[in-house]
Amino acid sequence: MQTFKNPVLAGFSPDPSVCAVGDDYYLVTSTFSYFPGVPIYHSKDLVNWTQIGNVLDREEQLNLTGLNHSEGIFAPTLRYHDGTFYMITTNVPHGGNFVVTATDPAGPWSNPYFIDNAPGIDPSLYFDDDGKCYYVGTREDRLGAKYNGDWEVWLQEFDLETMQLTGVSTAIWKGALKDAIWPEGPHIYKKDGYYYVMIAEGGTSFNHAVTIARSKSIDGPYVGNKNNPILTHRHLGSQFPVHNVGHADLVETPDGKWYMTCLAVRPIDGYSNMGRETFLAEVIWEDDWPVVNPGAGRLLEEQEHALPLQPVKERETFDLTEDNPSFLHLRNPDVNRYDSESREGWLRVFPNEYTLKDKASPIYRGLRQSAASFTLSTRLEEHLTDKSEAGLALIQSNEYAVRLVLVTSGGDKQVQFISTSNGEDRVIGLKSVDSSEMELTIEVTGLNLKASFKADNEEVVVVEDADIHHLSPEVAGGFVGCTMGIYATSLKDDGHADFNYLKLINHS
Repeated sequence: MQTFKNPVLAGFSPDPSVCAVGDDYYLVTSTFSYFPGVPIYHSKDLVNWTQIGNVLDREEQLNLTGLNHSEGIFAPTLRYHDGTFYMITTNVPHGGNFVVTATDPAGPWSNPYFIDNAPGIDPSLYFDDDGKCYYVGTREDRLGAKYNGDWEVWLQEFDLETMQLTGVSTAIWKGALKDAIWPEGPHIYKKDGYYYVMIAEGGTSFNHAVTIARSKSIDGPYVGNKNNPILTHRHLGSQFPVHNVGHADLVETPDGKWYMTCLAVRPIDGYSNMGRETFLAEVIWEDDWPVVNPGAGRLLEEQEHALPLQPVKERETFDLTEDNPSFLHLRNPDVNRYDSESREGWLRVFPNEYTLKDKASPIYRGLRQSAASFTLSTRLEEHLTDKSEAGLALIQSNEYAVRLVLVTSGGDKQVQFISTSNGEDRVIGLKSVDSSEMELTIEVTGLNLKASFKADNEEVVVVEDADIHHLSPEVAGGFVGCTMGIYATSLKDDGHADFNYLKLINHS
């Protein structure tokens, strides 16, 4: 039997939700303040995933104005019913919970249907055998929170004609532990006469866990599994290589096999710069309860897999002029500042005055960091005026980032490596240059970074062994992993910079 390795989606792919349509599988993840929102992936084996689009790829679908990095689109749920795909999620704080639909998962998807009187986050839909649809979400305890994280999972019928709630709202579960905190990410399933509600609880960091309850009636009462939590790593200690396991979704194959997707992190010396990633586990059923990775009870780095594996070829060189669904921008980009036509094979950008520290949309086109060690490079031709920057950036948030940029100031040009921590810039290395044409390279090995450039056939190291542990949620806070790509800014709001490619070689 073949084996697969975890994670199945490496780097910044949190809150995975999966659904099956025949022997095709589709998966979505959270994107917070990045645009476009909610990448959608396709697979035939639940292991090798190809991004086929983004659910929220138009500004009228996704308002990210002025948001922090960890605001915006929270945990999405993907479901399929009667020829239509449904993606339901939360935009925090712009509008709350909403649904979009499509007949083709690659898009186009509809504009949002915002749901009235739907407090809380992490909504999910369940389609019952009798044709009814139900909304399940999580909210603060309506009787009054007694402590931080005192929330409850609630259920209400959902009208697919009006895309609004109908009937009575019912609280159905508060989690497995006494005084459980943050019961989140609820999903409902039905099997052999039981309704199951599966949630995450304990918060999305080290105490994260997957728990489950069941009932003969969809509105309860729900009884928790005596073996809860059915999946967690919190008991394995801080030195275990995989932490924060939770926020799971179940999927059944056409031949009756069950699997679970969930999130987890792989820290390096205690820091998880790549953020929360998507992992896969096998599920069996015993006594009408799910058992995750039987005999192990935890996520495995490598395990056997019953589905025929179909590898997907990874790219290394990205054409910046392509409409590639994996490219990310910060908040809502001004598309008129990205020109793919003026110069064949080059992306010409027209910088605005926004920097990475602004809660706006500076010129940035990036990719998710998907390996602990990697090399990122680009070819730059700079045609900017005074007080401008253009080059590469590695971003955790608007207050925590590093960048390798060609800086123009008072007629002088320098290549600078700048580290931003708690919103403060610090120039760690700089080299004067005469050329406006160069190749910029960032090499990352774990939590260490080397930055260099090549101009006039000469390679120049700007900084070696720069510490980047601050590019992690453990330091920066929040819920996102790092992204990296091209960046430009100009106080003069004029001139342009041309980028030839973005090359990413993952080493581990």
